[in-house]
Amino acid sequence: MASIDIEALNEQIKIDSEVVDRIRKETAKVIVGQQYMIDRLLLGLLSRGHILLEGLPGLAKTLAINTLAQTISADFSRIQFTPDLLPADIVGTMIYNQSINDFTVRKGPVFANFVLADEINRAPAKVQSALLEAMQERQVTIGDTTFKLAEPFLVLATQNPIEQEGTYPLPEAQTDRFMLKCAIGYPTREDEIEIMRRNLAEGFEKINPVATTAEIMKARDSVRKIYMDDKIERYIIDIVFATREPEAYRLADLKPLITFGGSPRATINLALAAKAHAFLERRGYVTPEDVRAVCEDVLRHRIGLSYEAEAENIKQEDIIARVLNVVEVP
Repeated sequence: MASIDIEALNEQIKIDSEVVDRIRKETAKVIVGQQYMIDRLLLGLLSRGHILLEGLPGLAKTLAINTLAQTISADFSRIQFTPDLLPADIVGTMIYNQSINDFTVRKGPVFANFVLADEINRAPAKVQSALLEAMQERQVTIGDTTFKLAEPFLVLATQNPIEQEGTYPLPEAQTDRFMLKCAIGYPTREDEIEIMRRNLAEGFEKINPVATTAEIMKARDSVRKIYMDDKIERYIIDIVFATREPEAYRLADLKPLITFGGSPRATINLALAAKAHAFLERRGYVTPEDVRAVCEDVLRHRIGLSYEAEAENIKQEDIIARVLNVVEVP
């Protein structure tokens, strides 16, 4: 691609990414710190990818998702997952209507632009699987009728990593549907002082819609147009293949620690997330730093650990760090 095209693309991306600055500024009215979490939510929104947020209670996961939805003129619904939840509670069901002597469709909360699945691992497998068709096909079947879901459609799920009693761990097929799995940590001391002050004050500032769904769809189109060099594509392939065939990348010691590596969906999502990261940086091309910045979030739920790895307390993040240190950067 000629340099003049890159320059023109850069200028266009700077214009199109202005919507991101508006959203960030508006969310900052309520969310203190946690820029990583907000940026990852934006990554998913710009890449048509669903997000799984994992973190301890009280780290503003639900608040951040709710706030982001309020900044965009879009429909938002929240589903609190519990052990007694039924699939019909999510997707909807057929209701008998006496006035017309027939069954009519009552749509469930999944029919929204933003769906917050709170504590998704608290519901049994049949309820979790009810989300699969919606997440992957962006459609829902109720009775004999299939309904397309409105765009943008984004499932944002949360789970608590410490409470395992009474929970149902997500199967690999389900977690693979999430583009990113983000680990949310504690805020800094300065941020926590500000959080305390704001919560002791009269209340939070009102969040105003600062973007439309049309602007989000346009931004998504711009993300797809961001230039990715052949060398970056090969770099992404090398990273994913190193999780499948570590011995081919001078990482033979990782072989007994990994039961399965990243799927082709990992490759696709790593490329998409890298493009979206470049967009957030207001750049029209992808750099190796974009790939490395999103690699952990894309791969941490797509690498299976062996019993040996668990016995040695080795995490997916440790394996990803080793892979990034060894795979040659273009």
